[in-house]
Amino acid sequence: MLYLLFEYLHKHYDIPGLRLFQYITFRASVSIILSLIITTVYGRRLIDFLHKKQVGETVRNLGLEGQMQKQGTPTMGGIIILLGILIPTLLFANITNIYVILMVITTIWMGAIGFLDDYIKVFKKNKEGLAGRFKVVGQVGLGLIVGTTMYFHPNIVVRETVQDNVKNTSSVPMVLRQKGETFYYTQDVKSTKTNMPFYKNNEFDYAKVLKFLGGDYQKYAFIIFLAFTVFIITAVSNGANITDGIDGLATGTSAVIGITLGILAYVSGNTIMADYLNIMYIPNSAELMIFAGAFVGACVGFLWYNSYPAQIFMGDTGSLAIGGIIAAFALMIRKELLIPILCGIFLVELVSVIMQVSYFKYTKKKFGEGRRIFLMSPLHHHYQKKGYHEAKIVTRFWIIGIMLAIMTIVTLKLR
Repeated sequence: MLYLLFEYLHKHYDIPGLRLFQYITFRASVSIILSLIITTVYGRRLIDFLHKKQVGETVRNLGLEGQMQKQGTPTMGGIIILLGILIPTLLFANITNIYVILMVITTIWMGAIGFLDDYIKVFKKNKEGLAGRFKVVGQVGLGLIVGTTMYFHPNIVVRETVQDNVKNTSSVPMVLRQKGETFYYTQDVKSTKTNMPFYKNNEFDYAKVLKFLGGDYQKYAFIIFLAFTVFIITAVSNGANITDGIDGLATGTSAVIGITLGILAYVSGNTIMADYLNIMYIPNSAELMIFAGAFVGACVGFLWYNSYPAQIFMGDTGSLAIGGIIAAFALMIRKELLIPILCGIFLVELVSVIMQVSYFKYTKKKFGEGRRIFLMSPLHHHYQKKGYHEAKIVTRFWIIGIMLAIMTIVTLKLR
């Protein structure tokens, strides 16, 4: 909103300093600062309010050291994360940008699902919370919204190089560009392509998944793209939700991921940097850096109270929203196939649960007694059972997360 106001003032009045709001880096920086202020200043007030309303976490005794001391710690702290994301985004981002609109919808959508789950647990005294099938319906619904919008919206395009021997049959004009002494034509087109490391030209086309069918396989591109979108959003949001099991783990890991996605959004929206990294140039995607700044600021600010020993838990209000945000963000900048590397912590945590449950059921059916791969799942609880202090587990997971973030950026240069 402020961005649009300052744009209007800049066009009609010669006021010094208004040009600053045209710079994405400036608005992203201000977004981070405001988000930090919101989460740290008002986070304390939220904790006091939740204490007053007796909105505390109900802890099941799983035999973990120090676990029962967390009984009664305020939960639903994800509310302050959502506010720390939405307020700076609405103030400093271009809210007419389709990517920003989609990210705001994602934040509210997933935050609402998580809030409903926490509300049922806390106020209805139902430890199970929102039924799993309803969470999945919400995740799939968001996937359908994001996938359909990305596929059909006219402003969501990628810039592709047009071969010299290809005639332009579309209504989209070709633009002559120069790289060194070489001249070439580019065109902004609708596409189901995405970036993929270790693959020819670092690009992968979802439409070609069904190429083996022959004929006009392009007509199935929408179905394939939608299926991938739904799967990615569901998997990452569940991964983030499972990772939120000990103080500061999901929050700190998400901040590292957010910084990486913000950098990738900026370079994807910059023609020179995108060309250097051999990744797609996505017009207008750099605006997402303002959202990424607010996201990182909210995570770091919340970590002030969520680090060990936690004074507040984010609950599903925060963890489901964080997962959905990361997945949708990666999809919009066409980096979703980098998620297994970038979100490696989420992936390992999720897989550890799947392996544990599957192996337990298999062995119970075969031997009459369920057996376990890990002492306890998710993986962070396995290390707690082995006697590691949770602060040490969190710190080491953060270090691994930073290493994975660096690997994610490095892989973009490998071809």
